[in-house]
Amino acid sequence: MKKLLFTLTLSFFVIDAWSQTVQDFHLTSSGTNRTGMYILGGWAISNILTGAYGWTSQSGSKKHFYQMNTMWNVVNLSIAGFALYQIGQADPSMMSADRIIGEHQRFEKLFLINAGLDILYMGAGGWMIHHSNKSSKRADLLKGYGQSIILQGAFLFVFDLALYFIQANNRLRFAAVLDTISLLPGEIKMTIPL
Repeated sequence: MKKLLFTLTLSFFVIDAWSQTVQDFHLTSSGTNRTGMYILGGWAISNILTGAYGWTSQSGSKKHFYQMNTMWNVVNLSIAGFALYQIGQADPSMMSADRIIGEHQRFEKLFLINAGLDILYMGAGGWMIHHSNKSSKRADLLKGYGQSIILQGAFLFVFDLALYFIQANNRLRFAAVLDTISLLPGEIKMTIPL
């Protein structure tokens, strides 16, 4: 009876430690995403404000550069706002450990895929600049839009890669903590790092 009571008590502590560890992981992961969305939102707002001013005060390719910055960042601001709303709605106490880990991995993959898309954006911007020299009617538009898309793609590339590496590091640190807890049939083990 004492052995059963001891095993149940120890199981409770291990399960509680596991639950707390998963909750902490969720807070770290969502906190990183929240910070990222604040950065994206700040970038978007600054580009919308400067873009709106440049759009109305400049001419030629500069006008189109600012115009694209404005339009591009309306989308960025929408993405950041929606993501912040979603992060605020998440209740980790109502989520299983598998869901928390799955959500984290989904965002990690999303940041990596987006970094690849950012390279395509920069390539498209370069293509537009290259073809601006060949167009008499749309030279300013292609050049301005191309420059803007390269700028936005470069920012997003750095942004997405940074978030990918930060979140990958968060996952690796979480995996190291999980290595300290093991639940095997007939055995419960918790290693306490010194």
